[in-house]
Amino acid sequence: MILASIAFGIPLQFENVFTEGITKITRADVEYAGELGYRIKHLGIARKTEKGIELRVHPTLIPERRLIANVDGVMNAVLVQADAVGPTLYYGPGAGAEATASAVVADIVDVVRALTLDVENRVPYLGFQESAIIDLPILPREEIETTYYLRLTVEDKPGALADITNILAKQNISIEALIQKEPHHGETKLPIIMLTQKTIEKEMDAAISAIENLSSVTGQVTRIRLETLG
Repeated sequence: MILASIAFGIPLQFENVFTEGITKITRADVEYAGELGYRIKHLGIARKTEKGIELRVHPTLIPERRLIANVDGVMNAVLVQADAVGPTLYYGPGAGAEATASAVVADIVDVVRALTLDVENRVPYLGFQESAIIDLPILPREEIETTYYLRLTVEDKPGALADITNILAKQNISIEALIQKEPHHGETKLPIIMLTQKTIEKEMDAAISAIENLSSVTGQVTRIRLETLG
């Protein structure tokens, strides 16, 4: 939210940020993502679109060739996409004694400057004056448009996959890639993994609800949003 305020000049509104954790991510998802050429990262995304501003934090598939997909351990990265310069990446440690101390000291310096410098000539905290705040709508989760990774468990019987693809087609969702694993000996259920093309989240919600109601589908559908970031 703070980064979005700096980038777009909008007021802080944490209640409008969509958040999702990593509890539904399994080792199988990490492996399937790797087969498809992606890695899973927990990202905070702030994006300005014609409809409004997206503010969301969730697990995300990223192409493994992207620099941000290879940020590991205590390292953090911020990817900024700007009109003139294009994408730029800011990378460094986000934890540890010295990294944390550096950030704390920087905050103390900012506070002291605010107390001692002429307010009229001081650079505002978030890079914009309060009078310049822009009132742009924050898009609800249902209106976000992105691509998706779907993992579901299906009975190994004729017509099961056709039922799923028919539901997706009714919601105008196209399949970009598909992995269908053979069931192990003696098992009757198999995993299906799909990558979709771009679609609006509310259409994906409707499709997932219908798919989970199929008699051939076992359990819930795992959904992970996907960003190419370039």
